[in-house]
Formats: sequence, structure tokens, C-alpha cells
Amino acid sequence: MKGFRDFLMRGNLIELAVAFIMATAFTAVVTTFTQLVMDVIGKLGAQPDFSSVAIGGVNVGTFITAVVTFVVTAAIVYFGLVRPYDAVKERLSRPQPDQPAAPTSEELLAEIRDLLRARA
Repeated sequence: MKGFRDFLMRGNLIELAVAFIMATAFTAVVTTFTQLVMDVIGKLGAQPDFSSVAIGGVNVGTFITAVVTFVVTAAIVYFGLVRPYDAVKERLSRPQPDQPAAPTSEELLAEIRDLLRARA
């Protein structure tokens, strides 16, 4: 039972659960915004629903709708999540001017070598 409790309380599992819940909530936002953009595209093209478009008797409208929905959703995720996340991550990872730079691995190894020499 202790192993099961440890598994449930593991940090990654909790973070994954929170991410899943947030993704589910964000899906509703992306879906409604995508539908809004699709409606605008439909109004501009005088075709509010692409699902009835047929080329040469072949109904390609659902495919067109799926492609446009995918592109709009990808744009929303990229510009709404990925770019702001990358900007914040880059800003936080830059060394602060008042903090000294972290020592390189070579400097740390040289320090360990010197400490071992002094010990001997």
C-alpha cells in the first residue's frame, strides 16, 4: 500500500493531472475561438459551412473544414501558448546582472582536483 501511495503522491503524476485538467479547460477555449474564426472565414467567403462543398461530385467540404480548423487551432496554440512560454522561459533563464555566472564544469573539476591535491 505504501508503494501505491508513493506512486500517487509522486510529483510528476500530480503535475500531469493538473496539466490534463488545464488542457481540458483550454480545449473549450480553443474550440470556441476556432469556431469564431471559422464563422468569420465563412462570412468573408459567403460560405458559412464548408461541409457541403463538392468538387466534381466528391464532397471535400468536411476535409476543407478539418484542414482550416487544424490550421486555426495550431495558430492559436502557437501564438497563445508556445511563443509566450518560450519568451518567459528565455527571460527567466538569462543570468541576472547582479548574480555571478555559474562555474563551468571545467572550473568545478579544477577546484575538485586542487582540493584533492591539498588533502594529500
